[in-house]
Amino acid sequence: GTEWLKSVVHVLVDPVGAPCTKTVIHAVAMAADVGGTDNFDKGSVVVHPIVLLSVVDHYTRVAKGTNKRVVGALLGEIEGGQVHVTNCFGLPFEEDRSDPAVWFLDHNYHENMFTMFKKVNAKERCVGWYSTGPKIKPADLAIHELFRKYVGNPVFVIVDVQPKDLELPVEAYRSVDEATSDKTFRRTFVHIPSTIGAYEAEEVGVEHLLRDIRNASTSTLATSVSDKLTALRTLGGKLGEISGYLEQVISGRLPPNPQIMYILQDVFNLLPQQDDEATVTAFGAETNDMMLGLYLASVLRSTMTLHELINNKISNKEAQSAKKEDPKKDGSAVGDDKDKEAVTKDKEAGKE
Repeated sequence: GTEWLKSVVHVLVDPVGAPCTKTVIHAVAMAADVGGTDNFDKGSVVVHPIVLLSVVDHYTRVAKGTNKRVVGALLGEIEGGQVHVTNCFGLPFEEDRSDPAVWFLDHNYHENMFTMFKKVNAKERCVGWYSTGPKIKPADLAIHELFRKYVGNPVFVIVDVQPKDLELPVEAYRSVDEATSDKTFRRTFVHIPSTIGAYEAEEVGVEHLLRDIRNASTSTLATSVSDKLTALRTLGGKLGEISGYLEQVISGRLPPNPQIMYILQDVFNLLPQQDDEATVTAFGAETNDMMLGLYLASVLRSTMTLHELINNKISNKEAQSAKKEDPKKDGSAVGDDKDKEAVTKDKEAGKE
């Protein structure tokens, strides 16, 4: 590490001996601090909840109600070949809609913010950048190359702040060299797996947020059924995507990908053997048990409803009979009040 830094500093100093600019030195320091970012080519990206909240807050403050997107830096750690994105901050960014090649990103602001974040948490490193896309834009490769000055192999995360479907609103990419016909290389984005993860403290905070958001009038059973329906719709959509992909491969419109085929084969291998008599019997017994529980619950609910109806009728009859007796009591009470008022007036007249 020390010899490497010495060689880098030696290269950055011109023959006259004038030191390099502060920006270049800062970029070298950030790249040296990242260290192992080149070792997660085959890993995945884990986005933590605080990052999603920060990105949505950034978009709401800057670009809500417009067609603009926001860009920011991602901070985190690398554990076990996975990039854990645990924090982020927004960056001043502008781009020309008519000319995608014209854009501005304040890298000086990025360097100053990273320095301040480093003072708060020394473990967090710059691991890449994010955009609210919602798709890859023509200028993203150039922006990615800018971040390669700070990170050896940065990750590019697209966060969809306005998802139309109930799917994971995060897509992660990294850039690789792609050979061209003229024996040169150019960078291109490659999709990498991404998930949403959280530490124990973050899970507690998310649970508290969900308690405030959850509708108190909705029962637990209704929420559970709604979640299952949503999961089934998502599963149906994914199966449709798999079917469309296989049809395009069969027709020759897409080249076959062995890795995808292996994953699909693993999925099919995990499916139960539906022709087995024992499996059919087990599924039937489980279904019957579930339907029996639903039937008993329906009978119990009907019985309780009838019981409440009978109690309501009884209370209504008692209230009506009490009202019939109330006029007599009310009349006598009014007479007593008048007598008390007359006695009071007589006493006051005597005193005078």
